[in-house]
Amino acid sequence: MKRLLVFCVAVFMLFGILFIKSNKAYAVSCPFGRGVNLTNWFQVNSAKEIHFYKYSKTDFEQIKSLGCDVVRLPVNMHFMTNGAPDYTFDPIFLNYLDQVVDWCDDLSMHLIIDNHTFDVDSDTDPNIGAVLEKVWTQLALRYKNANDDIYFEVLNEPHGIADDVWNAIQLKVVEAIRKVNTKHTIIIGPASWNSYNNLSKMPVYNDDKLIYTFHFYDPFLFTHQGASWSNLDLVQHIPFPYNAETMPQCPAEYKGTWVEDNYRGYSSNGTVQKVKQLIDIAVKFSTERNVPIFCGEFGVFDTYSDPAQRVFWYETVREYLEQKNIAWTIWDYHGGFGIFNKNGNNMFEHDLNVPLLEALGFNVPNQTPYSMRPDSVGFKIYTDMLQANLSNSSFGNGTRNFFSESYPNNGEYCIEWAQPGRYEVVGFDFVPNKDLSVLKENNFALSFLVRTNLPEAKIDVRFLDTKTDEPDDHPWRMKYTIDSELLLPDEQWHKVYVPLTSFSEGGSWDGEWFNPNGKFDWTAVDKLEFVAEHIGFGESRMFFDDVVITNLDTAQVRVRVSVEQQIQKEFFAHIENGVLRIEVNEPTLIEYKLMYITGSTAHSGTFLNYAEIAVDHLPKGIYVLYLNNQLGFVEKRKLVIR
Repeated sequence: MKRLLVFCVAVFMLFGILFIKSNKAYAVSCPFGRGVNLTNWFQVNSAKEIHFYKYSKTDFEQIKSLGCDVVRLPVNMHFMTNGAPDYTFDPIFLNYLDQVVDWCDDLSMHLIIDNHTFDVDSDTDPNIGAVLEKVWTQLALRYKNANDDIYFEVLNEPHGIADDVWNAIQLKVVEAIRKVNTKHTIIIGPASWNSYNNLSKMPVYNDDKLIYTFHFYDPFLFTHQGASWSNLDLVQHIPFPYNAETMPQCPAEYKGTWVEDNYRGYSSNGTVQKVKQLIDIAVKFSTERNVPIFCGEFGVFDTYSDPAQRVFWYETVREYLEQKNIAWTIWDYHGGFGIFNKNGNNMFEHDLNVPLLEALGFNVPNQTPYSMRPDSVGFKIYTDMLQANLSNSSFGNGTRNFFSESYPNNGEYCIEWAQPGRYEVVGFDFVPNKDLSVLKENNFALSFLVRTNLPEAKIDVRFLDTKTDEPDDHPWRMKYTIDSELLLPDEQWHKVYVPLTSFSEGGSWDGEWFNPNGKFDWTAVDKLEFVAEHIGFGESRMFFDDVVITNLDTAQVRVRVSVEQQIQKEFFAHIENGVLRIEVNEPTLIEYKLMYITGSTAHSGTFLNYAEIAVDHLPKGIYVLYLNNQLGFVEKRKLVIR
């Protein structure tokens, strides 16, 4: 019996040792597992350029349905501020980010706020630490009491900076965050583009709420073939894994460069074995330091890569990351590295790349062919912000501000177009394209409000249809010219209501000019444009508001009142114990609207002098209260329901 007991203890100890050794072969777990980078949303030059309606809570629900539990949100963070010296965040950015945080909180998803203030062509500034400390102190303080599932990623892909310099900067940023927030996990990464090779050069931190990140794009010649930003425009049809029979020759333009070196070494670097060896560098770091690691980006550009080989690469990398217990987010969701079919409409129900989803181990939702149907009801194009299923297709050297607070007709913002030259455009691209044929037949119109200080103003409003593969087809135009009869230089709003039947053929510019020939297709409308077709604006400006397609000529122009008139009105509003209280020393009937930051109405009504409105049923978040009356009194105020 005693021998049996000793034997059992020995066996137990042996298996215990094997179990410990087995655990050491894998990376320490992150709190999340897999997800996507939601790119080209907050990656803009200012908060006023964020197209917030590009994504909604529904998109996050769809991402979660794929089997994702984390979203990495790249943000051009330093551009979201007022710049030096304070780098104070624009409230617009904070309001939008709050909404994303709330969506992820409601869906129990992890959110990585990635500081993606990143320029592939410029080395990381050795003085960037002062900026990083200011922006991260603000965000860390703002979300100090938020859910644990928010993560702060210090800076994406620092490069052209020495490891010791970057490590010292990052350490100070971590310390600055910890002064105001000890709750949330910080994601830190090495220099040299977050390279796995540089992980070991990072210091040992005295902080148990850190995740170390690296990016993986090897073999680079395969994953970035055709990428102009990496000077690989001429690199095409690189196979993975390496195949001597299909491997192309190095283009002559790359002779004597690092690209030629990559071609020469591809027979050994373009293999599955090499991919795993490189990932093992990150695994080794994690096991030796006993710290969690996270692959924040990996992917293959889809321009010239073979679709089947691209899918095989994703499957190879994803399976090995998961085998080694490494959490990941692919680069990206929509985009050239994304999970949607190339040249599609990027629609979740119709355009997902099913083989790629399977390679990533994602759930595959049912996919159906997309069939464009005619619009049967009107729709908004711009009200306070660019609406869903649209993108900004403006061009030219003049400035365009889609969040101008310069006296909007209603709501919080309008579009401001300043100093455009001739032929410049404020444009709206329908995604997917629109079939407006039924609306045209039913006498719908383009309705908008406009004001300007431009004397003798004259612009064209036009629709562009979709260019097909037919040799004689071009992006044809239907246009309507608006002149000084409505575009009075009085800085007052004026209503424009143009039935679609009033638009006339306007020809096409497609590398050269093509005269109109009756080929415009109302069933395949690609864009709506406001065009400085006739004259440039010089130093003048033009504003637009409430751009809609409608059959109701009901837009109301508000009379502009002087600043002095507005100051004379006393206006009080606050929320306490689930009740909104408003008081105005104005004897006339006041109309109020309490609106979500996204622009939709949460509550509305009228009152005389004083009102109490129950708001305890509304979700927490930031709201905007608007007041106005028929005498021209207009007020707004931001309020928070906690």
